[in-house]
Amino acid sequence: MSTLPADHAACAAVLARSGSSFALPIRLLPEAKRRGTTALYAFCRLADDIVDDAADPAAARVALEAFAADLSAALAGNGSSEPVIRAVVDTARRHAVPPQSLIDILDGVRMDLDRSSYESFADLEGYCSRVAGAVGIASIHVWGFRQPRETLPAAHACGLAFQLTNILRDIPEDLARGRIYLPLADLRDCGCDPDDLRAGRIGPEFARLAAVSAGRAEDAFRRAETLDRTLSTDGRIVFRAMLGGYRTMFAAVRRAGTGIFTSRVRPRGPRLAAAAIATVLAGPWLARQWLARPWLSRQRLARQWTSPGSRPPARNVARSSVAP
Repeated sequence: MSTLPADHAACAAVLARSGSSFALPIRLLPEAKRRGTTALYAFCRLADDIVDDAADPAAARVALEAFAADLSAALAGNGSSEPVIRAVVDTARRHAVPPQSLIDILDGVRMDLDRSSYESFADLEGYCSRVAGAVGIASIHVWGFRQPRETLPAAHACGLAFQLTNILRDIPEDLARGRIYLPLADLRDCGCDPDDLRAGRIGPEFARLAAVSAGRAEDAFRRAETLDRTLSTDGRIVFRAMLGGYRTMFAAVRRAGTGIFTSRVRPRGPRLAAAAIATVLAGPWLARQWLARPWLSRQRLARQWTSPGSRPPARNVARSSVAP
């Protein structure tokens, strides 16, 4: 007979197999929050794999609808045969995660079956709010937070920033799946032809498209920094670590320029880990300055942080009056 510890162990196995950059930050959480965050990750991973690994869209749709029905039944108290669903429903009950956030995540995954492109950024943002913003909302309920009027929009912005980074990092892979996530209106405004993008004919006009797309992600990253003031102490640490890793991926995307349209950006693992540690120690603002500098400038800035008597600016000092 299955038990909740076994269900959560199944989620940990999903995370371990994934090789995700989230694995290290999640380890920084205390056991109960680590278990809940791991369950959320495994739930999202399984949903994504249903769509990405299916033999054809029809099979993916059948499998996803069965997965969604299983979730609904479990949320209603009728149980489930899937360990990951049992674990994520247990997480929702223990941490008051809004059930709608789990439903929204599956709605976002379903959108990958219903459409392969987005006309406007507003359309794309609607997709991101489901497939990533809802993950942020679920996560902060596990981690603990205060000031919901500030925190909930910041959690959505964090999900948006991470998803836009994923989109810019994965353009060639998505093209191979027949998907263009960059808004078609942006391509037209920048003088870019979707057929040129598909064929790898990347002219100088694509530099503007890369800049516009990166600018939107940067804005979302900055709005997400509000979470550093409103999350619990545990939550602030894991948020900083995740933010540092994603900031590093985003910096690599920006450095690649128009190369993002033909090659997947792959920052090195040690650099991701170093950025996560730097952001945990210094906070989002100083880490942002560090990541924006060339390597030698970052070394000098690191020496400044660690020199005797040095202190980060007051705006970056973590507040102690946060939820436990």
